[in-house]
Amino acid sequence: MAFDGTPELRPEEREWIEGARAWVKSHFAEDADAKYATIEGKLRVVGAILENGWVEPSETQKLQSLGIAFGDAIAQKLMLDWVTIDDEYGRAPALNWPGTSIYCFALTMLAKRVVSGEHIDVQQFFNTVCSDLSEMSYSGRYA
Repeated sequence: MAFDGTPELRPEEREWIEGARAWVKSHFAEDADAKYATIEGKLRVVGAILENGWVEPSETQKLQSLGIAFGDAIAQKLMLDWVTIDDEYGRAPALNWPGTSIYCFALTMLAKRVVSGEHIDVQQFFNTVCSDLSEMSYSGRYA
């Protein structure tokens, strides 16, 4: 898939992402910023929202918000950057392994699975995605 570089997020995209984070953080009873600051906190809140059925498969924006939080956890673990990708499907935020052509479309990773009715073990899925991305990076094929 061809991408037009790795442009930085536009201000309106950053604002949308911050709004998505705020929605996810609103599910913490207290100390939302402190809890969201950790990988474990991000994964716990995403898992709780999914397990409790607080998001319907038709609620695209909420599912994408979970994708942002899930992506934030991946980015924190692997030191990835949020960028914008322009491709044949349009413009969308994605994670990029700096200095490589590795992109992770975290925005829709969870949504696709929820819509298809899959049960998601958030911690296990996170471990798998991080392992796969690390393997891709270390292979040297994506420089």
